Amino acid sequence: MPVTDDDRPPLDEVRLRRETGPFWRPRIVAETGSTNTDVAASCDGEPEGLVVLAESQTAGRGRLGRAWQSPPRAGLALSVLLRPTVDVARWGWLPLLAGVALAEAVRAVAGLEAGLKWPNDLLLDGRKCAGLLAEVPQPGAVVIGIGLNVTLAADELPITPSGLPATSLNLAGARSVDRTALAAALLSRLRDRYQQWQAAGGDPETSGIRETYVRLCATVGREVSVSLPDGSALTGTATTVDPDGRLILATPDGTLRPIAAGDILHLR
Repeated sequence: MPVTDDDRPPLDEVRLRRETGPFWRPRIVAETGSTNTDVAASCDGEPEGLVVLAESQTAGRGRLGRAWQSPPRAGLALSVLLRPTVDVARWGWLPLLAGVALAEAVRAVAGLEAGLKWPNDLLLDGRKCAGLLAEVPQPGAVVIGIGLNVTLAADELPITPSGLPATSLNLAGARSVDRTALAAALLSRLRDRYQQWQAAGGDPETSGIRETYVRLCATVGREVSVSLPDGSALTGTATTVDPDGRLILATPDGTLRPIAAGDILHLR
């Protein structure tokens, strides 16, 4: 059955503010090119907690400049501004932390067993349902963008550049596709995870974020192929994610290789 406008109500900003508390300052726009660009352009002198949510995003960006967009009101497209006070060397955990918050929100609201593909994709039954992108537009500021497919029909799904098939919460059988509830759950969990991480001085062990990320990570324990930034490639078994947020790969010769950046393909 085709999805209609009645199946895609607008986000409720009043409800969102009420359900997320004073830390966040959500602002909903009808359409924008990129919520990450909007937040980055607004961050001069802006305290952390700004959130821009777009009903339609026409030029969203993923890793490596990849596009991310969906029909109006069919997904969540949002970006948040954070100003971490911990050592910048720990900031690499922020997109992983946001991924945990997103997976927890999808599990709580949609009732689906969401997992994480290192470093920044949310998976449902091996299909990509969301992506995250963290950027540092100026010293002291981090913008994290999240794009989640909520009610996209099969013929509306994007083609993912990595070849990983896409899905949406609706196609995966979600018990709820209430975008306001999803956004509220995501922002509440992101706030809690972020504040715990900050209180622990950015320590992924003390804050519990590494343990939770590894538990939710669908890449750990899988045979994978890694395309590295220099154009080379590795294959092996992903064994864990280390305290620096790097994927640890056991290669066929028994070497353990830390991977700080790369495109991951799950082989089986």
